[in-house]
Amino acid sequence: MMTETETEFPLGNDVRVLTQAPGGLVAFDKPAGVLSHPNMKSEQPRALLTCDYTITGECFTWTDASGKVRKLWLLNRLDSHTSGVILGSLDEALALRIRALFREKHIEKTYHALVFGKPSNATAVWKDRLVIEKRGGQVRAKAGEGIPSESHVRVLKQRREGAGPVALIELVPRTGRSHQLRVQCAHHKLPIVGDATYGDFGANRALAKATGIKRLCLHSHQTRFDYEHAGRVVKFSVTAPTPAEFLQLL
Repeated sequence: MMTETETEFPLGNDVRVLTQAPGGLVAFDKPAGVLSHPNMKSEQPRALLTCDYTITGECFTWTDASGKVRKLWLLNRLDSHTSGVILGSLDEALALRIRALFREKHIEKTYHALVFGKPSNATAVWKDRLVIEKRGGQVRAKAGEGIPSESHVRVLKQRREGAGPVALIELVPRTGRSHQLRVQCAHHKLPIVGDATYGDFGANRALAKATGIKRLCLHSHQTRFDYEHAGRVVKFSVTAPTPAEFLQLL
């Protein structure tokens, strides 16, 4: 993929730039524990970029080494505990177009998850209904008589022996509900390793004691879509490698 002139960013802890694409599109690899954006100034050191962020404009602002004021518009978010691909744009007009693609479901996102249990099929389509609630400012979801939610699932690798079965699975959500993948995995008896809200708490504690792995093992692995720039269609695809801690158990 052709790239724009490289821009220097005030990157958060262990954040990496994956690629800079035509029109000012930028893809980052966000580690688990890093915020997509700060909600207050005190959170800046823990954010994707360690600089000012405007909630209303969804925009980071900083001054580069030459004294020029730079801006990056955030295009999507990941929960702080989820790692992987997150996008931004150096151009506001492009940001508006790509945000529209997200709203209209024209962007395909693929996740990798390390789960407890043994999947019964190599591939599956999960169609569930989720109830989404807000409790004390936090979002919680559960399977029930709620809104339709669909994910396509593929088993990538399994461990059948040792301390217990675990599997690395690929998840492609066809709907974008809050906490959808975490709730669907738990509902289908494949709780995500390290999920402190919907997971297997006993298994999480045992694994953390044995291996030191305490993070939520959910990773935004790949993002793909087409967008227009300078009168042509750009076919964009970016991948963030599966974290090493996912693979060490397989």
